[in-house]
Amino acid sequence: MQLKEITYDGQPPIDSYGPGFFRVEDKIHDGHLLMLPTGVFQWGGFDDLEKIIAAIDALDVIFIGTGADMAQIPAAARAIFEKNAVPFEVMASPSASRTYNILLSEGRRVGAALIAV
Repeated sequence: MQLKEITYDGQPPIDSYGPGFFRVEDKIHDGHLLMLPTGVFQWGGFDDLEKIIAAIDALDVIFIGTGADMAQIPAAARAIFEKNAVPFEVMASPSASRTYNILLSEGRRVGAALIAV
């Protein structure tokens, strides 16, 4: 079997995650994480949507990770996303991290807003 190494252009992938952290480019980010074409940021959760709204023209989709388990996002956040035509998918943070990496490896314009597990 021949293995092909995955390369990422521009945005970095999520290397790993664990209790309360994410690792990106060998750097540990404690707490919630926002991955956008403009960079990697600490994320304040559903009250911190400004950077996401500002990046909508650069995104095909943003994955919203709700922590260890899939959960509904707050109605106010959903309303802001819908009002601003933000294309989003809600899933548990582990699934959102993996899906983000897969689409990123395909060259898609993706983002991730992740609640730490």
